[in-house]
Amino acid sequence: MHIKAIHHIAILTDDYEKSKAFYTDVLGFTVISEVYREQRNSYKLDLAINGLYQIELFSFPDYRERASFPEAKGLRHLAFLVDDVAASAAELKAKGVDVQDVRIDEWTGKKFVFFYDPNGQPLELYEQ
Repeated sequence: MHIKAIHHIAILTDDYEKSKAFYTDVLGFTVISEVYREQRNSYKLDLAINGLYQIELFSFPDYRERASFPEAKGLRHLAFLVDDVAASAAELKAKGVDVQDVRIDEWTGKKFVFFYDPNGQPLELYEQ
C-alpha cells in the first residue's frame, strides 16, 4: 500500500446552517458540492481548502455529543497550516470566534493556537 495523501475529513454537526457558515464564511473554505439525502434526512457538504483537501460536513438527526473532556480516544483535533498564526487568530476573533492564547511548540519553535467549531470540534492553526 502507498498512501498518497489525506483525502477528506468528515465532521458531523447538529446545526448544519451554523456549521456551513463557520467553515465557509469564517474559515473561507469553498463549496465543492452540497446535497440533501432525503432517505437519511441529512445534508452532505463537500468543502475545499485551496482546492487540495476536503472536509465533508454532515448533518444527521441521530447524533451523539463528542466526548472531549477529559481527553477522549480518537481524533484529538484538526490542524490547519497558516503563514501567520497571530494574524489568523486576530481575524477569527474579529469574526466572533473564541480563540485561545497563541502558544509556541516546544519542539519546533512554531506558533499555534486552538479554537472550536460550532460543534465543539477542536481546531488548531499551526504556523508554517
